[in-house]
Amino acid sequence: MTTTEAIQLLEKFRTGKISREKVLRAFQAQPVADLGFAQVDAHRALRRGFPEVIFGSGKTPEQVVKIAAKILEREQRVLATRVRPEHARALRKKFKHAVHHSLARCVTIEKKTLPKRPGFIAVICAGTSDLPVTEEAAVTAEIMGNRVERVHDAGVSGLHRLLPHLETIQSANVLIVVAGMEGALPSVVAGLVSRPVIAVPTSVGYGASFGGLAALLGMLNSCGSGVTVVNIDNGFGAGYAASQINLLCSGGL
Repeated sequence: MTTTEAIQLLEKFRTGKISREKVLRAFQAQPVADLGFAQVDAHRALRRGFPEVIFGSGKTPEQVVKIAAKILEREQRVLATRVRPEHARALRKKFKHAVHHSLARCVTIEKKTLPKRPGFIAVICAGTSDLPVTEEAAVTAEIMGNRVERVHDAGVSGLHRLLPHLETIQSANVLIVVAGMEGALPSVVAGLVSRPVIAVPTSVGYGASFGGLAALLGMLNSCGSGVTVVNIDNGFGAGYAASQINLLCSGGL
């Protein structure tokens, strides 16, 4: 059952068009689709507002395609993250609406274009080397129904590159700030805005960055108020969290 179908079913019950027993039978339908190698959560969208997301790493192209097909039986949208080129080729061959976001290492499938919710999410990238993680965050937020404004290559080594975008970042409902090296950019942005800031440390940096650990610790110790930090290179997690915040800001449930 899709989220839309569930809402329609409850509306019919509210208006007396169907019985309580029929509603209960519909919601008691098997919530898990067992594919043998995977158990697809068919009710994820009902609980979370978005279908189960496919993590491509470690899966074969055939497995990813079968999981996507099962999700699409009930839902209008699919997001697959951390996909390899062979995953993307298999998905595009099977589903005509599949789009490969190569830089983000994601594939999205939308049966139809759904309207974007009010307000927008700003995604700010410190350096060009951070773009893969930045785009993963942006693509995640977009497929979840949000409008995204991007600000690229605006790290603290050249702060004048950020200032021309001040109006954009101060108008956003929530901001995702992606940075490697010492991870200082989220602190700077948090001092300029009154909205939530989600900081994403990346594994970009020289030896003493320890694969992003230096940026992670810098962000966890940020002097900027209201900064929340996700894991190293976790653009997906940032995009998902930002979408939930934007939904609340837009009056959603």
